[in-house]
Amino acid sequence: MITSQEITPHPMTGRRYNDFNGYLRKRFGCRVQKITIDAGFSCPNRDGTLSFGGCVYCDGMGSGTGAARRSESIKGQIQQAKVRLAGRYKAEKFIAYFQAFTNTYAPCDILSKRYNEALADSGIVGLTIGTRPDCVDEARLNLIQEYTATHMVWIEYGLQSIHNRTLEKINRGHTFEDFVQAVRMTQGRNVLICAHVILGLPGESREDILDTATALADLDIDGIKIHSLYILKGTPLARLFQEGNCAVLDQETYVDWVAAFIERLSPNIIVQRLTGDPDPSVLLSPGWSLNKQQTLSLINNTLEARETWQGKLFK
Repeated sequence: MITSQEITPHPMTGRRYNDFNGYLRKRFGCRVQKITIDAGFSCPNRDGTLSFGGCVYCDGMGSGTGAARRSESIKGQIQQAKVRLAGRYKAEKFIAYFQAFTNTYAPCDILSKRYNEALADSGIVGLTIGTRPDCVDEARLNLIQEYTATHMVWIEYGLQSIHNRTLEKINRGHTFEDFVQAVRMTQGRNVLICAHVILGLPGESREDILDTATALADLDIDGIKIHSLYILKGTPLARLFQEGNCAVLDQETYVDWVAAFIERLSPNIIVQRLTGDPDPSVLLSPGWSLNKQQTLSLINNTLEARETWQGKLFK
């Protein structure tokens, strides 16, 4: 668990929320960037274990780059990204981010081989593993815990909503209770825990997403990633959208919901993301989600106008 001694929350820093870049700079003393890795993993929600269709919003790339399909090695992906990110952001250190699909969905010997390949690079100071809450167990968590002796380690659990009716509607294939169990199994291992949530899921109201914020604040997690629901070509959600059976939030509503959401979080939670980065070549809607900087600016302006900050309503 990240403690308040490690992060100084608003208003002492003058920031409205605890941003990830600030946390990394404080911890490592320089600019640190994530390198997204496609390690060729699958997902039980796509290979038939749970379902063949995947979550309704997920396309065939699973938030990945397609590098594994192009037979690009993990080492090669890292070397290319280091050059690009050092030039663009002046980054000096890096985090290996296993992002595509479910990155604990393999036997431990395969997992360790792929994690080790990434961490062999001397510029890598952290390991982040994106996965599902129903795809961890003691053996996998024991393996991940071993890396905390030498690296900062995060595990990112896709939750999206605490409401089981919503999880069923979007075909997640797990429950909120599965998420809570995964969090409890992970805590106490020096592995930092980040939850993913989506605002604007079908049938969810402002009250529903605020319930999600409150529940996550009570779970003593370390980080949060938030983005809006967006519609990608080739997904089950795209078909519903084109038939007029699914709507997306407008930018003003999304900004309002984000501001209210982070007010309810613990001031110690690290906000890793407040809006997503959809691929413009496959995005159907909303168009405003492509303007990330504008959305972030509107969120900050809204927090300032309301004279509020992360944790103001945390109980």
